[in-house]
Amino acid sequence: MLIYEGTKEIFLDSVFKGTIDDEIYAAYQEKVGKTSKKEIESWTNSMKDMHMVLNTDEIPGDAGIAIEFRIPSTSKRVDFMLSGKNAEGKSSVIIIELKQWSEVELVSDKDGIIRTPLGRGFHETTHPSYQAWSYYHLINDFNETVQEGLVGIFPCAYLHNLNRSNYPEIEDDVYKVYIEQAPIYTKGEAEVLRNFIKKFIRYGDNKEALYLIDKGRLKPSKSLQDSLKSMIKGNREFTLIDDQKVVYEEATKMALSSHNDRKKRVLIVEGGPGTGKSVLAINLLVHLTGKGCVAHYISKNAAPRNVYSAKLKGSTTKSHIDNLFKSSGIFHNCEPDTFDALIVDEAHRLNEKSGLFKNKGENQIKEIISSSKFSIFFIDESQRVDIHDIGRKSSIIEFARKAGAETEVMGLESQFRCNGSDGYLAWIDDVLGIRETANYDGFDREYDFRVIDEPNELKRLIFEKNSINNKARLLAGYCWNWESRGKNRSDVHDITIGNFSMSWNLGNTSTWAIDPGSVNEVGCIHTSQGLEFDYVGVIIGSDLRYEDGVITDFTKRASTDKSLFGIKRKYAVDPEGANKLADELIKNTYRTLMTRGQKGCYVYCCDKKLGEYLKGRLRHFRPQ
Repeated sequence: MLIYEGTKEIFLDSVFKGTIDDEIYAAYQEKVGKTSKKEIESWTNSMKDMHMVLNTDEIPGDAGIAIEFRIPSTSKRVDFMLSGKNAEGKSSVIIIELKQWSEVELVSDKDGIIRTPLGRGFHETTHPSYQAWSYYHLINDFNETVQEGLVGIFPCAYLHNLNRSNYPEIEDDVYKVYIEQAPIYTKGEAEVLRNFIKKFIRYGDNKEALYLIDKGRLKPSKSLQDSLKSMIKGNREFTLIDDQKVVYEEATKMALSSHNDRKKRVLIVEGGPGTGKSVLAINLLVHLTGKGCVAHYISKNAAPRNVYSAKLKGSTTKSHIDNLFKSSGIFHNCEPDTFDALIVDEAHRLNEKSGLFKNKGENQIKEIISSSKFSIFFIDESQRVDIHDIGRKSSIIEFARKAGAETEVMGLESQFRCNGSDGYLAWIDDVLGIRETANYDGFDREYDFRVIDEPNELKRLIFEKNSINNKARLLAGYCWNWESRGKNRSDVHDITIGNFSMSWNLGNTSTWAIDPGSVNEVGCIHTSQGLEFDYVGVIIGSDLRYEDGVITDFTKRASTDKSLFGIKRKYAVDPEGANKLADELIKNTYRTLMTRGQKGCYVYCCDKKLGEYLKGRLRHFRPQ
């Protein structure tokens, strides 16, 4: 998405007049929504430096300028882009990653990582050349126009406040591979950067190449389950961006250190839906296994493990597949430090006891930490959806401390689901009353969210989307009993709303999320959590209503739903505590369901007041 766009001539005039930050802010409000004007104002100095670089007749006045270009299907934005044509008349775009850094420190034992003051003190982040290079790869991965060679993209980085002679580590040999692909320019090198631009832009194009990238044919969004087979073979399917790369490198360092010195280490990684937790988990599994570590991917929920196994079928032996993906409930009998690395996805879903009757072991967190020299827990506490879910950061830290483990906590923010809309996730949290957020009043208009009045219309929309590539599914809150007589028959309809009726997902399959005919069944939290689709249609049951605010009612849950099993007994003893717990789990359930869609989410509310409330919240920033 092009946020600010113009020509070089217009840009230079706006910077000269001192209006460029206001123009960027206005464009952002119009095309994306509200943001902190302070964020945009921070660009003022960088824009003055870019004015100095571009203020020459040797760069054509009608060359295109884009500021804050948002890469499709992600939350990442490119700082500055310049477009035109080279000497042969081919379209070219320069990507310039702008940094106001004035100090850096070398990080020699991690790939593509450097330290610089960010907030308080020095923090690790991606090297500017890696960042520019990775943004190029993101655009290339999504855009067929670029892949077909219709537009050449040339990344670089400009650290206009950094004196290269004082900080030669910025070009240390450990960064050579990325600097070669995305050159770096520093303070006093405006003319050198200008010469780089002139190599690729000889003639102006009045933003034509920018439009080719922005409106070019997009490849279908990659899903982890579709890319798994290639990833297991060691191929690059996802470019790790910013905080993902920082977490990956730290996890690799900790795991290999534990492999060598046998000291116990624990890494906790917090991240919301779509921040790349599962992608990182699989990448680490492949990388560490390749380094000679005995590593396993762990999840309590069987649905993603079953889907991953099905996707890998035929590419390797069943025993190898089974050895890669493990349940969280098998470590209660393990000897200490049996494994080099246990990679725990969806760690918020871990249980205390293991086994079908929850009568084995002591605590899954404790047992995983004990069983492995290095363990990494990917966690989002707002996806705890079952009364038995005990996965909390505080619990992991406490068990790690008791085990004498070196412990670190990191976070993921980069958004790669919900069409890259951070605002949508924040809006959902605010709308459901999970937490108040700064994005209470809107989200990126490119994410397709709709409130549907009739369940049959919801079904029609999802069937229409699913006909494209079998990546759309209906989901529902667990407010209808799963009839035992029809668990394996889609013609036995468990869910009935007026003249709408459908079956819950069938009990004779473990891969509902990818089965060709499963669009004819409605999935629940247990068959969809940890997985992603292009579009989801969510039926919000009567356990979530609107009465002067969004409220929950656990008595409306189906009796066959085990996720709140025991809540009535708890209510008899502690009504306030039971309501608080049920409220958290029910809201978390719908938050999870409503964030499974990469491109869109459509909802039908059994409670009409809730539907009107959601429509009202949409109208607040999307006037009809």
